[in-house]
Amino acid sequence: MLETSARLLRLLSLLQAHRDWSGADLADRLGVTPRTVRRDVDRLRELGYPVNASPGTGGGYQLGAGAELPPLLLDDDEAVAVAVGLRTAAGQGIEGIGETSVRALAKLEQVLPNRLRRRVSALNAFTVPMLRGPGPSAVDPAVLTELANACRDSERLRFEYLDHGGSPTRRTVEPHRLVCTEHRWYLVAWDVDRDDWRTFRVDRITPRPPHGPRCPPRTPPADDLAAYVSRGVSTGAYAAQAVVRLLVPLAEAAGRISPSAGTLEAEGEDSCVLRTGAASLDVMVIHVMLMGFEFEVLEPAALTEAIGAAHGRLARALERTPGESPRTGDGTGRTPGTGGGSGMV
Repeated sequence: MLETSARLLRLLSLLQAHRDWSGADLADRLGVTPRTVRRDVDRLRELGYPVNASPGTGGGYQLGAGAELPPLLLDDDEAVAVAVGLRTAAGQGIEGIGETSVRALAKLEQVLPNRLRRRVSALNAFTVPMLRGPGPSAVDPAVLTELANACRDSERLRFEYLDHGGSPTRRTVEPHRLVCTEHRWYLVAWDVDRDDWRTFRVDRITPRPPHGPRCPPRTPPADDLAAYVSRGVSTGAYAAQAVVRLLVPLAEAAGRISPSAGTLEAEGEDSCVLRTGAASLDVMVIHVMLMGFEFEVLEPAALTEAIGAAHGRLARALERTPGESPRTGDGTGRTPGTGGGSGMV
């Protein structure tokens, strides 16, 4: 059994991690009796944590927003500074901390008093960060927080979604997880109307509350959701798909190829396999060439043919481009006075 102080911290963490708990569930998690849970809840209230309770068989405990900031956490100014910092980190897509920032922001905003929420909103509304430009795929941190809460609470989510052509559609989903890359956020969710898993770009989502009801969690479409989303946005969404061997180590390729551009698999010390997609095979040729690595096409064979056609066009363009060397009458470009055009004597 946990000591009282450690148990209180564990209880607080459980209340922050989920919207509501039954007394029996909390007692089971903490290894104590329901009576001890009730006493611990009273202790949290004495410390300033607003724990709400509802009676009856369907009742339970819920951590609410307080009239004053609970002690042992942050004072008002510190809470505002942390909330603004988390919103900035989430909105700017800073590598490695974006998803963590959203989770922390969701917990913090859950207990912020209204007066502090207004201060945070004002600071964000009237502050212009001189960082990387937001770009067309910028995401409102408030939307991220709303989606994160819906995922946490296993609550049906309703929103308006813009498709690739910019046409709005209404969606009802059972949200599962948020997945982020350096530049974009995605929501993995079960689409109720289409009866299948879907991946949505968060910058195209406009929530349309009210949300709910609660729904039982589903088995996710893959154990590795990051790889699942990467395959979907870099390969599955395109008409042309290819598998290419890059003749560089995996770490070198990963430093230049983002998860939204393709998925990488280690093959050996000096090579790796790239799976990627593009709108057409001609675009695929450019896509692979611009990566800047030596490569071999594994599939499809049509990509090899497209590379050959592009090679021919480039070669003919070079022949038509005036060079520094004088050209022979037959157009071969050999240097006069040489037999093979190598320039060697």
